[in-house]
Amino acid sequence: MTTLWWVRRDLRLKDNQALSAALAHGERVVPVFVLDPALLASPYVGAKRLAFLFAGLRYLDADLRARGSRLIVRTGRPEEQLAALQNETGADAIYAEADYSPYARQRDANVAATLPLRLAGGLTVQPPEAIRKSDGTPYTVFTPFSRQWKALPPPQAVDLLPAPGRIRTPAELASQPIPDQPVLPPEVPFEPGEAEALRRLEAFAQGTRPPITRYADDRNRLDVAGTAALSPYLRFGMLSARQAVVAAQSAHRAAATGEARQGTETWLNELIWREFYVAILHHFPHVRQTSFRPNLRDIPWEDDGDAFAAWCAGRTGYPVVDAAMRQLSQTGWMHNRARMIVASFLVKDLLIDWRWGERWFMQHLVDGDPAANNGGWQWTAGTGTDAAPYFRVFNPVLQGQKFDPDGAFVRQWLPELARVPGRYVHKPWEMPEAVQQDAQCIVGQDYPAPLVDHKWARERTLAAYAEAKEKTT
Repeated sequence: MTTLWWVRRDLRLKDNQALSAALAHGERVVPVFVLDPALLASPYVGAKRLAFLFAGLRYLDADLRARGSRLIVRTGRPEEQLAALQNETGADAIYAEADYSPYARQRDANVAATLPLRLAGGLTVQPPEAIRKSDGTPYTVFTPFSRQWKALPPPQAVDLLPAPGRIRTPAELASQPIPDQPVLPPEVPFEPGEAEALRRLEAFAQGTRPPITRYADDRNRLDVAGTAALSPYLRFGMLSARQAVVAAQSAHRAAATGEARQGTETWLNELIWREFYVAILHHFPHVRQTSFRPNLRDIPWEDDGDAFAAWCAGRTGYPVVDAAMRQLSQTGWMHNRARMIVASFLVKDLLIDWRWGERWFMQHLVDGDPAANNGGWQWTAGTGTDAAPYFRVFNPVLQGQKFDPDGAFVRQWLPELARVPGRYVHKPWEMPEAVQQDAQCIVGQDYPAPLVDHKWARERTLAAYAEAKEKTT
């Protein structure tokens, strides 16, 4: 018998439940990736993320060829391309890893209506349906969700599936070449592929005093490489969620101090946050279009196009915001603390609809994920499920001073501020004229003056949110 392994967000051979099920079902397995025009033409598509995906497919193809197989690539509507492959191969089953975005669920329903599609786990450790309240309703607050998640049996190292040996794939099948455009820019700090994902996970979570043990303290520092930087690999399944959780648990058992244990627990919580946002998108798909909270769906946004363009370009006059936005533009990645800072500035200083920022992130992030990106933006905007209070407005100067105290992050991405003294690096507009001359940074000329006054902007935002809440009472 022949089966199709439909690759989507699981570009790996180790711990791949869909691939394992396909191999158990049939003697011959056809790995197939469908270039879906609906996704390629989406307004949320990002060139760097697409390039990372295509490069990852090339690595996967190479790994398959080493096992006597290869990746079959087709372009078109998935239901049509999979039906054609079924006719060519006589396959009696199609295995794929379950996905939970609104588009993915509709796509899979269309395929399952006419084809023998069978979905396996893998995108998350616990599927969204597994984490529910006692009355059967889904959680909308993270803490009880995480408590229930941790109460379920955790994955163990013995549960992780090994990569298969030889994979028998029919040699006569036609395949398109994996696209070579767009090209992954050298500025993107992520080498694609399963091998690199596993190398990074090992470097982060194993060894003597690995970075995971300092994660609780270092993760918020913009000037320190204190995060795992594994999100692009989780986004495309070059690393499985179970592999990440098993690594966190192993590091926790090996931790020798309270600080080290706290680091491992904090990173595990971040992995659970990822699963929480997947569950929210699964149970409440409307969050992709509007605020989760009904009383904050009619905020009177300013939506100033010029201000938005300045934010996108990293020209707001607030250094920590601008440095982070330029980091995103150049590398396709941004530190999570920086994501919160720039999101707060867009929504609560500029009073621009969070959906504008959500789309911009998806168009530029290598790790752009529909669930996590939407959840993060709604959290910062105060419109989401487990959201920050709407009246919490990050002060960009204080955030910079706290998480980039010496200005190293700012100076890295804003060379025009390279010579600005530390006391002014997060508020250059306060530099006396003589200091500006010495620093070769004239505010309003070499670096922009602040786009808005933060104190005034905060009051404007609180009034706008209050207005929206009053309309629904």
